[in-house]
Amino acid sequence: MGVAVNRNRLKPSEGDGGKPPLAAARLTIDEHLPAFVEARQHYLDALPIGAAVIGIGPQGRFVECSNAVFKQLNEPLSARSRRADSLLDRNGLGERIVEFLISGDAHSDFEWQDGDAIAGRHFSVRLARLAETHISGARCMLTLLDRTAELQTAQNLRREMLSDSLTGLPNRAGFAELLEQTSTDPEQHFAVLIVDLVRFSRINECIGPMAGDELIITVARRLVHALRAGDRLARIGGDEFGVLVRLVEGPGDALHVAKRVQEVLSAPFRLTDLEIKVECSIGCALMNDGVADSEKLVRHAQFALKRAKETGKTEIYQPTAFNMARKRFSLETELRRAVEGNRLHLAFQPLIDLSNDRVAGFEALARWQDDEHGEISPTDFIPVAEESGLIVPLGRWALEAAAHTLAEWDVRAGRPLPVKISVNLSAIQLARDDVASVVSTALDGAGIAGSRFTLELTESAVIADPERAVRVLDALKELDTSIAVDDFGTGYSSLAYLQRLPLDILKIDRSFITGMLEDKNKVAIVRAILSLADALGLKTTAEGVESIELSRTLAALGCAMGQGFHYSGPLDSDAAYSYLLARNA
Repeated sequence: MGVAVNRNRLKPSEGDGGKPPLAAARLTIDEHLPAFVEARQHYLDALPIGAAVIGIGPQGRFVECSNAVFKQLNEPLSARSRRADSLLDRNGLGERIVEFLISGDAHSDFEWQDGDAIAGRHFSVRLARLAETHISGARCMLTLLDRTAELQTAQNLRREMLSDSLTGLPNRAGFAELLEQTSTDPEQHFAVLIVDLVRFSRINECIGPMAGDELIITVARRLVHALRAGDRLARIGGDEFGVLVRLVEGPGDALHVAKRVQEVLSAPFRLTDLEIKVECSIGCALMNDGVADSEKLVRHAQFALKRAKETGKTEIYQPTAFNMARKRFSLETELRRAVEGNRLHLAFQPLIDLSNDRVAGFEALARWQDDEHGEISPTDFIPVAEESGLIVPLGRWALEAAAHTLAEWDVRAGRPLPVKISVNLSAIQLARDDVASVVSTALDGAGIAGSRFTLELTESAVIADPERAVRVLDALKELDTSIAVDDFGTGYSSLAYLQRLPLDILKIDRSFITGMLEDKNKVAIVRAILSLADALGLKTTAEGVESIELSRTLAALGCAMGQGFHYSGPLDSDAAYSYLLARNA
C-alpha cells in the first residue's frame, strides 16, 4: 500500500543552506502516520509465520504491531502447564530481545523453546533492527518460524535409528551413543557385558523365525529384571545383548550382574508347546582411561565373549590375549603374502623302516623363513592358516612341491627311487577343496605314480564329516595313493571309522612314544595299537623316536616304521637326498 508524500514540502528553501526543513518533514510524516501503520500491518499479515514489530517505549518494552499468527502463538500453552504469561515473558524471549536492542547489532538468529520438553513448541527466531523514529526508541522486527513438527519428526527418526524395532531397546548405534555419553563423566566407572545366546540359530531353524522373535522378546524382558538401577540394556545383534554396568564397588559388580543374567535365563522358556533351555556366554570389558572409544570397548567385550564360548564361564577382557590375537591377524597378512609370493619351502623328515634300518620315505613339512621375523614355527602359522582358510592354497602348494621334489630326486638318481613322500591334509582342506583332483594334478604335473604318495590326515578330519571323508579317500585310493591317520590315539578314536575308511597306516602319536620305556601304561597302549593295526591289516609308524633303545623296542613290538630325531630332524631338499643315498647305500 503506497503513502502519498508531498515531495515539494521536503525541498530546501532559500537561505537555509540547501537543507530541507526538518520540522516540515516530520509534520508531513505525522500527517500520514496512520497510513504507514496500516501498510506495515498489511505487510505483517501477509507473512505466513509469526511476526511483530517490537520496541522499547517510554514505559519499557511494547509490541507496536503484530500479525494473526503471532497473536495465536502469544496465547498460553495450557492453564495447567503455564501461567497466563504473554509470549515475550516466557522462557527468556523478552530478555533476549532487550539484549539485542541494546547491543546495536543489525540482526540476531537463535533457537528458542516455548514450554517444556514434552508439550513445548520449538522456534527459529530472527531479530532484525529497524530504524528509530522521533516517537519511538530502538525497534526490531521479530519473526518466529515454528519448527516443532520438523524437530519432532527428526527426533522420531533418530529414535528409530537408535532403537531395536523388535524389543524397543537401544540397538548397536544407540548402545554406542550411551557409551560415549558415559565416557564423558570421569567420576563414574562402568563395564560392558556382551551376552550371546547359545544355539539361537538352531532354534530359528527348527521352530521358525516367529518363535525366535518371541524368544528374543522374552529374553529381553528377563534381562531387564536382572539389571540394577542405573544399568542399561541394548540389543546389539541378532542374538547378542549389550549391558552397560555401573561399577559402584569395583569390577566385582560386573561379575555380579553377569551371574544374575545367567540365573534369570536358567529357567526354561515356553515357546508354543515346547520348553526350551537357553544358555548364554558372557564377555566383559572394563571402561578405563586407556579405552575411551566406545566401539573399541565393545570389540574388547566381544573378544572376551569368544573366549567365554570356549571356557564356558564369564571372561573379562585381558589385553595380553587381545594382543596375541592381533598378532595372529598380522601373521595372517604376512602368511597370505608369503603363500602368494611362493616364499615358503618344504623340509623332509626321514621315515625309517625298522626291519632293515633303511629310509622308506620322507614326510614333507611346510617351513617359513621370513625376511623380517626369521624362522616362524609351524605351530604358529599352521593354526593361523587353518583359521583364515589359507590352509587350502598352502595345502595345494605343498602337494605340488612335494611331487616335484620327488621327481627331481628321480632325475638326479637316474631312476625312480624306492621311497614315498608323505604330505599332510588339513581337515579344512578336506572339507573345502577337491583334494582328489588336486592330488591328481600334482602327480600328473610331476610325472610320478600315485603309489609313491602317502596322504596323512588327523582323526578330527574324519570325525568332522565321515561321509565326505569316505568319498574323498575312496577317490584318493583310485589314484593308488596310501592313506595314513596322523596322531592316532589323541582324537576321538572310533573303531567304526577304522573299519569303514580305506586306510593303510596308523601313525602312533609321539605322546605315547616319548618316555615309553619308563612308563608301563604307555607300553600297554602302544602294544594295543599295534595289535589293532595288525588285526585290521594296517601298517604302523611311531613318531618321536629319540633313542636307539626306543627304536629297537618298537621293532620288537612289531612297529613297521619310525620317525624322530634319533634318525634325523627335518632336512632341506638337497640334504634329504644326500641322507637317502648315504643311509640306503
